[in-house]
Amino acid sequence: MGVPEQLAERMSMAEQHEYLRSRFSRRSMIRGGAVTLGAVAGGAFVPGATARAATPTGHTAPATPRVDGALVAPFGRHLAFGNDPRTQVTVSWQVPVAVKKPFIRIGAHPWDLSRRIDAEVRTLYTPAGVGASGDHTQYYLHAELSHLRPGRTYYYGVGHQGFDPAQPHLAGTLGTFTTAPAHKAPFTFTAFGDEGVGYHGLANNALLLGQNPAFHLHAGDIAYADPSGGGKTTDTGFDARTWDQFLAQTESVAKQVPWMPAFGNHDMEAWYSPNGYGGEEARWNLPDNGPDKKNLPGVYSFVYGNTAVISLDANDISFEIPANLGISGGTQTKWLEGQLKKFRAAQDIDFVVVFFHHCAYCTSTAHASEGGVRQEWVPLFEKYTVDLVINGHNHQYERTDVIKGGKVTKKLPIGGTAHPETEGVVYVTAGAAGRSLYAFTAPDSYEGHEHDTESVASFVNTKDGKVDETVTWSRVRYLDYSFLRVDVQPAPKGRQTTLKVSGIAETGNRIDHFTVSRKAK
Repeated sequence: MGVPEQLAERMSMAEQHEYLRSRFSRRSMIRGGAVTLGAVAGGAFVPGATARAATPTGHTAPATPRVDGALVAPFGRHLAFGNDPRTQVTVSWQVPVAVKKPFIRIGAHPWDLSRRIDAEVRTLYTPAGVGASGDHTQYYLHAELSHLRPGRTYYYGVGHQGFDPAQPHLAGTLGTFTTAPAHKAPFTFTAFGDEGVGYHGLANNALLLGQNPAFHLHAGDIAYADPSGGGKTTDTGFDARTWDQFLAQTESVAKQVPWMPAFGNHDMEAWYSPNGYGGEEARWNLPDNGPDKKNLPGVYSFVYGNTAVISLDANDISFEIPANLGISGGTQTKWLEGQLKKFRAAQDIDFVVVFFHHCAYCTSTAHASEGGVRQEWVPLFEKYTVDLVINGHNHQYERTDVIKGGKVTKKLPIGGTAHPETEGVVYVTAGAAGRSLYAFTAPDSYEGHEHDTESVASFVNTKDGKVDETVTWSRVRYLDYSFLRVDVQPAPKGRQTTLKVSGIAETGNRIDHFTVSRKAK
């Protein structure tokens, strides 16, 4: 992306970011185009409250002329929970060109969308010479909805001047969402990582929708606009337009199912901000309850029913891909322990699920296991008896036995039950959402095709490089496209409440299932 390779090797992501700014910013300021204050000054978008559209400043060229709004249709709708999923949801979308007065309409019925709320515009500009694409401006719109009623389904439509979803001929553009219930109730959620754009991602999305999930977790490496994934300005294949394709691809699900991402190594895009996440901040509107919104916008938590979910940023502790290694200065790990302690003490929370990109335990021949995760976070998962850890990064499905202290405490066959309160933690790699598949050193072993293997040769990434290891915890391996389904079943106090976890192949066949059980509070 413009920095000589020999120079990039000696520069941090923040230094590479500043190098690119000095090279491109002056040129973009004097050329026509929709360049916002945020883009020129080093941010991803012009900040501002909801209902305030981003506008060019006196230091920019005139804004791109707007076309007739009636000729512009919104696309790429995607939902996300706010800090409280019972009452807060954000609706986000794109438009291909600048529009006037964007807004959302919302109501309890499709024929009653009388309430109109202005939307925030985040303009993301990518100049020619940054990666593989020419000048490209993306317009992301966000409407934060609050004071919603728990457990209620709402209808919504997004629009702008000239395009009003309340008009009868645009009724087909409406979407729906349902807030989290006020009390414990059964629900389902889904998860995967490493999707990208293509047939397999599209096929998995179609299957996801059929599971009727309450929300979906994306464990990082979302669109692959940066196919190199090193978080470097020398990642020459970067193409911002890939995000337009990705959000169009996922819209069928994400317009009605909150799509909650964690950030992976391919999501660090060095042009937009020193931490590489400026583009992500323009595209997503996620809960803001994490430890460091400036450096770690993909770190947050939320509670749905009896289950707490924590999203982490493993780029902060990755020895394998160190572009953002140590960016939080330890605050993320400290925050994680505080969250785990709080959720375990809460009387209305039974389960804690943690998801992030780099794998704690995986035997893939590509990335295998991340030593930084084992060093920083695994002890906390065990201390606070985390019920399920979901990762991506490795493009396959793999599930461990129950692990504690780096050893198998209980073999967990397909159909088995784990008790984290006394036994340990189960880890699932669900990174086969759509990108090209990796490989195992041992044979596949999955439901209906079990192939028990006593030990598997693998490695772990450490601060000193790759270290070979032979492991006994690899229980299920499936080398094809798939995703994770989790069914949560609450129970009366003192009874056993369960997470029923299933691996689902792109074919629709089940490849794995197991149960996590603990006593309900």
